Amino acid sequence: MAYLLGCENVRLEYPTKRVFDSVTLGINEGDRVGIVGGNGDGKSTLLSLLSGALDPDNGRVMRRGGTAIHVLEQADALDPDATIARAVVGDMPEHLWASDSRIRSIINGLARDLPWNGRIGELSGGQRRRVDLARVLIADCDVLMLDEPTNHLDVHAIAWLAEHLKTRWPKKSGALLVVTHDRWFLDEVCLGMWEVHHERVEQFEGGYSAYVLQRVERAEAAMTAEQKRRNIMRKELAWLSRGAQARSTKPKFRVAAAHALIDNEPPLRDSLELRRTAMSRLGKQVVDLTNVTERFGENTVLDHVTWHIGPGDRFGILGENGSGKTTLLRVIQGALEPTSGTVKVGSTVRFAMLSQHLDELAAHDGKRVRELLARYKTRYEFEGRELTPAQLLERLGFEPTHLSAYVSDLSGGQKRRLQLMLVLLDQPNVLILDEPDNDLDTDMLAVLESLLDGWPGTLLLITHDRHLMERVTDDQFALFDGTVRHLPGGVDEYLRLLDARDGERSESASLESRRVPKAGNAQSALPSGVERALKKELAATERKLESLGTRAEAIRAELLQVDPSDYVALGDVQARVHEVELEIAVLEDAWVELSEKLS
Repeated sequence: MAYLLGCENVRLEYPTKRVFDSVTLGINEGDRVGIVGGNGDGKSTLLSLLSGALDPDNGRVMRRGGTAIHVLEQADALDPDATIARAVVGDMPEHLWASDSRIRSIINGLARDLPWNGRIGELSGGQRRRVDLARVLIADCDVLMLDEPTNHLDVHAIAWLAEHLKTRWPKKSGALLVVTHDRWFLDEVCLGMWEVHHERVEQFEGGYSAYVLQRVERAEAAMTAEQKRRNIMRKELAWLSRGAQARSTKPKFRVAAAHALIDNEPPLRDSLELRRTAMSRLGKQVVDLTNVTERFGENTVLDHVTWHIGPGDRFGILGENGSGKTTLLRVIQGALEPTSGTVKVGSTVRFAMLSQHLDELAAHDGKRVRELLARYKTRYEFEGRELTPAQLLERLGFEPTHLSAYVSDLSGGQKRRLQLMLVLLDQPNVLILDEPDNDLDTDMLAVLESLLDGWPGTLLLITHDRHLMERVTDDQFALFDGTVRHLPGGVDEYLRLLDARDGERSESASLESRRVPKAGNAQSALPSGVERALKKELAATERKLESLGTRAEAIRAELLQVDPSDYVALGDVQARVHEVELEIAVLEDAWVELSEKLS
């Protein structure tokens, strides 16, 4: 593999903190590296050093001549007066980018619902993020560096981005560095992991699952003093081994070794016991929605929704941005009276909500953390043990010195963890979490999941973090075209529903456009010879598509013959299926272009 860039003995220090001390790294063609670590440990700084935006105090950063690097930073520098078109494609003529299937795919994946000639200044933060990401992805480069690319993206867009990055370069070419706390995304995209901590960068093979396994193995071998950190990772490893089926397709995740490490690890949660406990605290009725409709003017957000939420239910709620998830939560809590239908809330229900924007902490900015804790009981029972509020905060990564800090001086991640703990200390029996993963690193997300594992109550979760959704909820529902739909197949089923709906809309729009005669002449404007050639090419493309479809089905059938415990064989078959599906996608694009020329 050809060397692209790297650093040697790099040292970087600020007046109050040393970030890196003697770090040496190399990036080769074909590398796909995920970067994790605690908030403030230097993940974004590492990208700045490697990209050349920041110079080290000592050591050197090396780059092979002619290597092109493009970086997506956490904050964009888009011109608010520019149009979306100019921000994404710049001065490139329309006939060039419109004829490039790769560029069209990026625009469709990230900016299809945005006004192409609208101003950047009129967009929301999430829309600006998608425009900036499209701008970076369109450019050709050897090394792509992405800093929190999944921020503000919904589950559908994250899945599209993962697929794009997996197929962006041929094998063993190009390089990707990505900083993200989205663990599903790391597992899908990355072939290696870097953990930034304690002024150094530790390297691991494989995606997030393999990284967790190796971290536990290294901790077991070294018998370090980081007992609490190791225990959290053991529980995370237990989830990855026993959890979602998607994990089984990772050949680098050595399942036999994992089982040896977690033999004595108890199940994540006893769902039956938690449900019994929840019923004793809640009674039989929690929330019942019957034929609920909610309209805002001509816009119907909820359309005759009937939904039963019972004691101990742990539901994940999926939906596109703007689909009405927040409206649904307000109706459930009784904060919004529906246009029609009934909402019955049990008499013993005590709601608590962790919102996206931490509004609940704003009134306490001038108080110290210990002053907030003084309002609560001195002891709480948690997982069979009595703990003080300060001990619970310690489990969430707080140091004793943080107790004297003002709330206003805490970082975003610390505020998020503090607010979560305060919500739990209020002892609600129905907990609503709206994007609780914001500002949390991967270790703190594992801590959050551990806390929620033993929480006995009804849980409603909205998040774009697929790993978190699958880990802490037992059932998933989608707010889909105004209705609440159960998803027995989980997030994968939701993505299939969206793709099918989008395909139907595209086909409908295509048929409608073909019904409209061309201005001045309803007949084809193509010369007869060109038209015959196009029809011949279209027929050949259709035959190839049929052949590839048959081939893909044959390979999928092989999956039924493979030993489910043979993860290497499963991975090989999946890779072959993926290659055929990629060929099909390319041919389908060609078919659409030929059809449009003949229309």
